[in-house]
Amino acid sequence: MTAETSEPSLAPDFTGVTPPDPAEMRQAMGMFASGVTVITGIDGGEPVGFACQAFASVSLEPPLILFCADHNSRTWPRIRRSGRFSVNVLGEGQSDLCGRFGSSKGRKYDGLDWELSRWGTPALRDVLLRVHAEVADVHVAGDHDVVIGRVLEVERDVERRPMVFFRGRFGIDHETDTEQALFAPGLWGWADQWDWNRARE
Repeated sequence: MTAETSEPSLAPDFTGVTPPDPAEMRQAMGMFASGVTVITGIDGGEPVGFACQAFASVSLEPPLILFCADHNSRTWPRIRRSGRFSVNVLGEGQSDLCGRFGSSKGRKYDGLDWELSRWGTPALRDVLLRVHAEVADVHVAGDHDVVIGRVLEVERDVERRPMVFFRGRFGIDHETDTEQALFAPGLWGWADQWDWNRARE
């Protein structure tokens, strides 16, 4: 096809197309299966932490990771002040541990077996992986901060199946009757928004 005979390209028509609302976005992102982590740190001598799905590797050289934290979180600013954190990657049987750090109620470390890492961050026991890092950069993205961490050390612990969060539930083998059941208000939500009623950590 020559320039003389080619037809002009048609411009896309976005009429009537609107971005998804928060509920629709939550449902759509629930279709992406993710692992589950607990981000931990120390602030003023007190251990703090929160459950987080939004975690990823960014770079191998230099070793960089990221996690996303809600602007309304009470825990993330405390971790940010310290400058260092640990990402504890949970295994399949650790839903109780996830629930402890995903709830705004109760003291998360009460009765919990944990130790202080050489980097001055809480290291949770029997997790699949611990990634110790320092805050390298923070980017504001909508209602979240995208936190870039410079990796200081990785520790692989036990070998077992990972905890997976998919369509509002743990695991990928469950069956559901309707989409409404999948996304009914409940304890667990998307990213680090674990409580549907937006209780903050």
